[in-house]
Amino acid sequence: MSDHYAELLMYVAPEPIQQANQQWLARIFERLDLDRRNADHLDLHGLWLAPELLVTQTCGYPLMTQLRGQVRVIGRPRYELPHSSHGEHCSLLLTRDDNPRTTLAAFYNSRGVINGHDSNSGMNLLRERLAPLQRDGRFFSSVGISGAHRESLRWLRENRADLAAIDSVTYDYLARFAPEEVAALRIVMRSAPSPTLPYIGPLGLSDEQITQIRQAMNQALRDLPQVVETLGVQEVLPASEDDYQVLLDYQQHAASIGYPILK
Repeated sequence: MSDHYAELLMYVAPEPIQQANQQWLARIFERLDLDRRNADHLDLHGLWLAPELLVTQTCGYPLMTQLRGQVRVIGRPRYELPHSSHGEHCSLLLTRDDNPRTTLAAFYNSRGVINGHDSNSGMNLLRERLAPLQRDGRFFSSVGISGAHRESLRWLRENRADLAAIDSVTYDYLARFAPEEVAALRIVMRSAPSPTLPYIGPLGLSDEQITQIRQAMNQALRDLPQVVETLGVQEVLPASEDDYQVLLDYQQHAASIGYPILK
């Protein structure tokens, strides 16, 4: 079958990012001489597991906790952005400029917000940093769930929360293209490093097909220097599930010292 789904939905804002993603995908399909299906009817999980999928991006934590053994990893992006490089990114632990707390320990019993419990950058990397500081399995007085990194930023700006962990790629995109969304916020600290969000395809892809798709992604980047400049993606690196084991190591370490659930 020559028509496939392909969507890049992990970083969809601001608008220049969305436009660059669409240009990149269109050129990838041209390079592979394939047709692209409309995926608007699919939710995120349905897209990840669709047998007609060509390529999409997922979060490393769901890759290891929900999708392991059900998809193939095609590669991971090498961003060169202020807080992301060499195939790694991190979370930036943010608060408002006017918050008097200056150390992470000082945020004990404050109000946290996460984008979701299945998020590596919003929850897992934050839990890893908070685990040594928790008391009897708790750190925050309350934890809100915003549903998205941009909403977590809104919660901070509107004084509905005191601390959030924001994906560093998201932060860098907003700082460049929508600076008002991170204005009046400051970085408390960086999280531990994490491999960048993986590009995945269906389980039935052969090693040869994975290489072909990754080569097409990289050739498309070489064709489109304006996309490279906008997205900060210099190349797609080879990757495998093994690269993301570190995320489960962070989870297991937090659990081992009494903090299995972020609260």
